[in-house]
Amino acid sequence: MFRPALQNRGLPSSFLKQFSRTISSKQWQTRQGKDAYTKEASMQGLKSRAAFKLLQINDRYRLFKSGQTVVDLGYAPGSWSQVAFNLTKPRGRVVGVDIIPAQPPRGASTIQGNFLSPRVQEYVKDFVRDPNRGRPRSQLPTLNEQGKSSPSTEPGAETDGGYIDLERSSSAHINKDDDAAPLPTKAKVGSVDVILSDMLMNTSGTKSRDHLGSMELCKAALDFASNVLKEGGHFVCKYYQGPGEKDFENELKRLFHRVYREKPESSRSESKEAYFIGIRRRSEKSQEN
Repeated sequence: MFRPALQNRGLPSSFLKQFSRTISSKQWQTRQGKDAYTKEASMQGLKSRAAFKLLQINDRYRLFKSGQTVVDLGYAPGSWSQVAFNLTKPRGRVVGVDIIPAQPPRGASTIQGNFLSPRVQEYVKDFVRDPNRGRPRSQLPTLNEQGKSSPSTEPGAETDGGYIDLERSSSAHINKDDDAAPLPTKAKVGSVDVILSDMLMNTSGTKSRDHLGSMELCKAALDFASNVLKEGGHFVCKYYQGPGEKDFENELKRLFHRVYREKPESSRSESKEAYFIGIRRRSEKSQEN
């Protein structure tokens, strides 16, 4: 097979890097074009093939039901939020958090900010503290002519909106002052039913480094879950497999009745990603024993 010897032509390194990126991009596009899950996601109007990972996890562990509050960490482009919204409607609410700006999926409220910032975490806690905030307006009570409470039936009402016009009076962009003091608000303990974390740092190509980075994000998500997750609530987080996963699994077992590791069928076989699933958060008393 003929292969151009680029290294021997005296071409600048910037050109070689660009050529390498082009080849990788073409390979990625070819793989995506042949991928059945990618095609099916496009046909169903899903943001990405990742939706099938959560659907397959839910088929096995039954995480969702109508009316739940779900927090989706690292939500962009939004396929997990799409799944969560459809499995918790008509009375559920989904709050997505991501540092990447993205169009909010239909039915979800989203907050743009770095989740590792204490200030962002406090904002999310404040958001979910109000049981009505972020729910479809058609489910919120209004006063009728007799002054009695009744469900709103506003035509075409969706939710309180995403980060673009969240609450109409304040921006949910939280991109600065990461080291500033946390906002002086506290989440109501037990205000969230399901926490999802599909967060992942930019991969370096070094397995040990990528594994440690994923464990950091898992621990941040678990710390957040320990503050806001209801007794009986569930937890899902993505990680890169490696030696640190056993210690993290032990942490999960202290907080949840059952803990599983899962690699969904739709996860690429060559990928080192997998998911921890924590089922039914323990009571405070149970955690002490």
